[in-house]
Amino acid sequence: MKKGIIGKKIGMTQIFDEKGAVIPVTVIEAGPCAVTQKKTVENDGYASVQLGYGDMKAQKVSKPMKGHFDKAGTAPKKSLHEFRFDDTEAYSVGDLVKADVFASGDKVDVTAVSKGKGYAGVIKRWNFQRLKESHGTGPVARHGGSNGSNSDPSRVFPGMKMAGHLGAEQVTVQNLTVAKVDAENNLIAIRGAVPGPNGGIVVIRDSVKAAKA
Repeated sequence: MKKGIIGKKIGMTQIFDEKGAVIPVTVIEAGPCAVTQKKTVENDGYASVQLGYGDMKAQKVSKPMKGHFDKAGTAPKKSLHEFRFDDTEAYSVGDLVKADVFASGDKVDVTAVSKGKGYAGVIKRWNFQRLKESHGTGPVARHGGSNGSNSDPSRVFPGMKMAGHLGAEQVTVQNLTVAKVDAENNLIAIRGAVPGPNGGIVVIRDSVKAAKA
């Protein structure tokens, strides 16, 4: 991985390319992120760079975290994330990483916590098909139907798709395209949808699939 940054989802809009075609994009306020820690193979067993995003008041962090930020010489940050860059030596504690690390046309993977939808039935959660709503089906059109076996093995198998909690989990959307970068305002427009609500924290990094290709 060569590039990565933490940001905040602003919302969706649309832009136009040179030919006048409409491009749906998600606007992300990416950075500026401060390098709050560097890990090395000698001290930690692996090399990585820890970035922090979003300033917060010093009285709202614990004493250990306050010491962590004081050591880095940065203001306390709301969000921290580690990146295993290929060239960690190029980063120093206290450096700023801005939106211009990415350029238009880059392929990226975006990770965020998806919107929580509470307790959901099998149709909304797993896209089950409804039963017929005529000919004596009864009030079970949106039920899941049979989910167990007969006398053998007389149990419901683990992993059975059933109703339950939906959303509010970490989701990564791969191989998205950076449509536009506004370095002056630290904004990145990514083509298509990105997980999570407006105002949610997102992590942008180089696309794994594009790198392998």
